[in-house]
Amino acid sequence: MSRNGGWEPRTRLGRKVQEGDITSMEQALNSGLPLKEHQLVDQLLPDLEDEVLDINMVQRMTDSGRRVKFRCVVAIGNGDGYLGYAEGRDDQVGGAIQKAIEVAKLNMIKVDRGSGSWEDSAGGVNSLTRTATGKAGSVEVEIKPAPQGLGLAAAPTVRNILELAGVQDAWTSSNGNTRTTVNLAKATFNALKNASQARTPDRARRVQREAEGEH
Repeated sequence: MSRNGGWEPRTRLGRKVQEGDITSMEQALNSGLPLKEHQLVDQLLPDLEDEVLDINMVQRMTDSGRRVKFRCVVAIGNGDGYLGYAEGRDDQVGGAIQKAIEVAKLNMIKVDRGSGSWEDSAGGVNSLTRTATGKAGSVEVEIKPAPQGLGLAAAPTVRNILELAGVQDAWTSSNGNTRTTVNLAKATFNALKNASQARTPDRARRVQREAEGEH
């Protein structure tokens, strides 16, 4: 019987987690194997918190009349370097939130935290190691390392995501239609993702490419 509430892994990575060959999220991400089962994230990061950043009602006309769905934007994190982001749609608000959370677990990244401010001594994880930028739609977000104790100089949506990632000090700026929460949130996540991918080992990238076809 599975150690995770009856979960039977369907992927190579899932089996490695369940068999104990991979015991941390860092090992899972560095394996280069595609992350396709949210249950393995539950097993490796049991203390995840989620934040619903935006809920919108989406209407469209069909042959049978008007259909209403809810679009939910969610970020998840453990407050210690791991972050996920996703959007979910469903006929019910609760269903949209649950779908978004499950997809966010499959979009998990390890945030490249550090003490990149010249005012800090090396070795800390209070901020980022260097400036990160990301885009979504018309919105561009820039996140800069800040010295310990400054806090998060950021809009509420950006601050929520940084807190979930465990970033305590940062300067941020944004351009474009920043009133669109979904693009602001996505641009923030993309900035942190871009910074983390810059340090992805070549071997992991190669394994990931080789495993693209796995189901």
